[in-house]
Amino acid sequence: MQETDVIILGTGAAGMAAALAAHETGAEVLLVEQHDRIGGTSAISGGVIWVADNPRMRAAGMDDTPEDALAYFRSLDHGDLVDETLEAFVDRGPEALAFLESIDALKVAVLPGYPDYYLDRPGAKPEGSRALDHDLFALAELGDWAAKIYAIEEPKPLMLRETPLGGAASLPPPHVLGQRMELRQCGFGQAMVARLLKACLTRGIEPMLGVTTKRLLREGARITGIEAERGSQPLTLHARRGVVIATGGFEWDAELRQTFLRGPVTAPASPPTASGGGLKLAMQAGAKLGNMTSAWWAPTLVTPDAPWASGEQRAQIILIERTVPHSIMVNRSGQRFCNEAANYSALGGVFHQFDPASYDYRNLPAYLIFDAQYAARYPLGTRQPGQPIPDWVMRADTLEGLAQQIGLEGAVLAETVARFNSHADAGHDPDFGRGTSAYDHFYGDRSREGTAVTLGTIREAPFYAVEIHSGLLGTNGGPRTDGRARILDHDGAVIPGLLGAGNAIACPTGGIYAGAGGTLGPALTFGYIAGRTAARANASS
Repeated sequence: MQETDVIILGTGAAGMAAALAAHETGAEVLLVEQHDRIGGTSAISGGVIWVADNPRMRAAGMDDTPEDALAYFRSLDHGDLVDETLEAFVDRGPEALAFLESIDALKVAVLPGYPDYYLDRPGAKPEGSRALDHDLFALAELGDWAAKIYAIEEPKPLMLRETPLGGAASLPPPHVLGQRMELRQCGFGQAMVARLLKACLTRGIEPMLGVTTKRLLREGARITGIEAERGSQPLTLHARRGVVIATGGFEWDAELRQTFLRGPVTAPASPPTASGGGLKLAMQAGAKLGNMTSAWWAPTLVTPDAPWASGEQRAQIILIERTVPHSIMVNRSGQRFCNEAANYSALGGVFHQFDPASYDYRNLPAYLIFDAQYAARYPLGTRQPGQPIPDWVMRADTLEGLAQQIGLEGAVLAETVARFNSHADAGHDPDFGRGTSAYDHFYGDRSREGTAVTLGTIREAPFYAVEIHSGLLGTNGGPRTDGRARILDHDGAVIPGLLGAGNAIACPTGGIYAGAGGTLGPALTFGYIAGRTAARANASS
């Protein structure tokens, strides 16, 4: 049996933040990962971190207060916020970021002009500044460990703020990207995970990979370690001060997904590592659950020619594709059903609208419809402008022909497009208000002005269609914690020795995705809180 002070389950952003916080607070740490790669969802993410009144804002002289942030969240509350955990995130988020930057575990910058998602609410920041982007990281600094980061074979040699996703008009020139590829520099979530990993390795915290936790060990009421397997060998790890669950969400476990989530999920954008192991451990320990019907919803696009390395279906969130001109989304009736340029988290809910007459979801299946103007100018998934449209995208020379391919009534689709075209010509969308919000403009075509950044006619053949799925970035429900990241039991009492962070717990912001980075901000903060709380624990706490 191996013994340590604190065991961290999971090597995503939350888990490594917890490991670093526990170590720097004086604890001996074991960082345990079920899979053979590090980072999970964090590694394939955009890496943006949302924290109000953060250190980068302060350094730039940008104005924010915890009171503004709390007012913003509470204006969006539908009953799922818990004051203690929300206030812990808002109050300690800046502290967590300052800590991680001070030990070179993060190197971030304000994402220029990236607005909060609900700009009509008190406390929102239309000019942005709460969303943070990562500087480049050179993978050579990690030696052989670089190859152990999840999906690191897919290079991202640029920062988010250099791309249209981050508000830039264009990508860096090819020769710059080529130089970065030679230097093995990366941005996005890859840079975040790599920098956190380097900080761990520098402190002698080497992740134990391929460890499957079977159950938590308990002495009386207190959690004292884990019983696990590594390969085919049993493994017992004892924790003198605590175990932190930071294993990610449960969206890839079909039974858990069916049991808890409120609507259909056909294409998660996360990797298959989010399989609910931490949730099952917490349930075994008698944890109180929260936010279980919620998730970080998002419309997604399945890329059938690029599955995960392990063979599972792969999907990606669609942002630019549905926001730029010359495109709309239609439902199974061939009609528009939303402002296509709205923020993805809120938009995800529209796919859950249930029609009692048909006893089915009225907006599924859904399709992105676009034309030759779009194809010449804008991306589709990993396909860039000028590259061939993938074979799995449906196409036809007429809207009626396209409708026939996807099982819609041709006259209805033609009428829907004609109505949208008239609105695009007029520069105003009276049906759904597309183009009226500052957020609508962020992912649009910034070479245009006014509502034309997102409104553009669909008139030039050929016409294209691709199915849009009800997806998510991850779940945000799990065991309830207090403001110190300690997991609570059914009666609301602390389970001694058991803590949690990230998508493995009931998120401190409930189901509210405040802005870009709304997942990683709470994950890093509660990872930091969990690590410090565990390191300071004793056998009676």
